[in-house]
Amino acid sequence: MSEIKSRFVVAADWLQAELGKPDLRVLDASFYLPAQKRDADAEYAAGHIPGAIRFDQDKIADHSSNLPHTIPSPDYFAAEVGKLGISENDRIVVYDGIGMFASPRVWWLFRVMGAKNVFVLDGGLDGWKAEGRPLETEVPHYVPATFTTNYDASRVVYLDQMRDIVSSAALQIADARSAGRFAATEPEPRAGMRSGHMPGARSLPSGVFANQGRFKSLPELKQTIEDAGIDLSKPVVTSCGSGITAAIITLALESLGHTDNKLYDGSWSEWGSREDTPVVTGPPEPVKA
Repeated sequence: MSEIKSRFVVAADWLQAELGKPDLRVLDASFYLPAQKRDADAEYAAGHIPGAIRFDQDKIADHSSNLPHTIPSPDYFAAEVGKLGISENDRIVVYDGIGMFASPRVWWLFRVMGAKNVFVLDGGLDGWKAEGRPLETEVPHYVPATFTTNYDASRVVYLDQMRDIVSSAALQIADARSAGRFAATEPEPRAGMRSGHMPGARSLPSGVFANQGRFKSLPELKQTIEDAGIDLSKPVVTSCGSGITAAIITLALESLGHTDNKLYDGSWSEWGSREDTPVVTGPPEPVKA
């Protein structure tokens, strides 16, 4: 029972056996914070999973926004991923260096845009390398494709909606930032940003969902979420620092069959940088028995 895994997460053994299939697209979605001292582009150039396409979350984004890696318009997304040779009907496997850090965001993004067969690689590139699996340095070039979007706006939350959610306490809020950032006992990594959390939010640090880059089993995910005070029978909004690690919570929720969830795209980069949004400091309220 403890080994039952998410249907959205694939093992390295499976992916290696599928490499080269015409309907498979593998995406390197690695992204790092400055403190992690890793260069995603350099690591991709040094060696990536054979056939993997580099997916830069800061390039395929809304460049009119002053927020980082904001979700792009469906038309722009379709044009850019089409250039990479990706269609909505492909089987898409996303990975990142660490294993469960940035890849769930791209998994979420493709699903919001209408792709159905999207998965995350368990263990990431670090796990792939540790097992001595094949790498290549050649950059693949696929025939341009047509990606037909079916944008699901109901899965994305913007600032005005988030204000309403917070003021009404209508939805549960799950925050993927560290416990210290949530409680305001450690500073935000971005300058000019207040510390703390939205009123009513629950702390679910993104790192609690995986062990060494491998996603936890379904029973473990359920226990982790419920221990944080989230009721899986009710709607949830996920949030984080800039909209990336919030998708790890989304992946956990969807893995458990929870489909009534949304992601706050601006997340704390937007909420914490404003002076007109309410912020609470200290740990979350005790979970009710």
